[in-house]
Amino acid sequence: MDDLVTGDAVVLGLRPARLPSRALAFVLDLAVYFTGYLLITLALALATASLDEAALAAVAVASFLLLLIGVPVAVETLSHGRSLGKLACGLRVVREDGGPIRFRHALVRGAMGAVELLGTFGTVACTASLVSERGRRLGDVFAGTLVVRERVPGSRVAPVPAPPPWLAGRFTGLDLSAVPDGLWLAVRQYLTRMDQLHPQVGAEMAVKLADELVARTGARPPAGVPAAAFLMAVVHERQSRDAARAFGATGAGTAVPPAAATVPVVAPVVAPVVAPAPVAPYVPPVPAAPVVPPVVPPVGPGESVRGGGFAPPG
Repeated sequence: MDDLVTGDAVVLGLRPARLPSRALAFVLDLAVYFTGYLLITLALALATASLDEAALAAVAVASFLLLLIGVPVAVETLSHGRSLGKLACGLRVVREDGGPIRFRHALVRGAMGAVELLGTFGTVACTASLVSERGRRLGDVFAGTLVVRERVPGSRVAPVPAPPPWLAGRFTGLDLSAVPDGLWLAVRQYLTRMDQLHPQVGAEMAVKLADELVARTGARPPAGVPAAAFLMAVVHERQSRDAARAFGATGAGTAVPPAAATVPVVAPVVAPVVAPAPVAPYVPPVPAAPVVPPVVPPVGPGESVRGGGFAPPG
């Protein structure tokens, strides 16, 4: 990794390209340009067959300079330092301050490349690249450029350690809106690398970061809580809030838009409830008295039935 300082005093961490990757990119570019040179030379030979030898030589030199010098210069200028070979190898030509190159940078590199690459079959360029600390050839030195690697393997981000169980949920009411992103980044970097620090240095850094968090939030941690544990609990609380804001509100993994909080809530219209008419209580009917037939006394022998009626013969 090479630290380049820009004009704004910003340090850029770039990886200069070394000789093997640059040589492979040059071979790919040369194969493409040489193929195009042969095709155009054949077409010009058929088109200028009636010219004399001097004219044919002039056309050959012009086509050579145009295809092997002019075309690479135009490609690097328009693509900001990414030719076909460099694009395939993940390389890019930049200025010494890390900015994109312009026409003058590409012109100087192309003119010097015709001498140190094509004229000496790459001997001078390989020697200069091996001697240079940044792997630059003479064209890069005179043009003030640098070939860097764009495809750099990314480092795995270590997770933040979980806080102690007895601190879970202790900072739910903490106001974290005044904490800047730079302080969050510093706390996260400390928590992911605190095992690599000296114990005394790590403790001092934890106390310093905890004091900054306390100054931003306005709430002090409970007594007896270590500074590192306090930082873990606060970061865990912020992650929980972010997760709840992103996933908990909708349940579908999408955040609720901010405008939803300002939409007035209209109460639903409820139809009036009409009470039913009162119903008389049910009274069971009184059963009628049973009809008892009259009791007729039996008639003895020789007695007649009183009150008339049919009497059997004697």
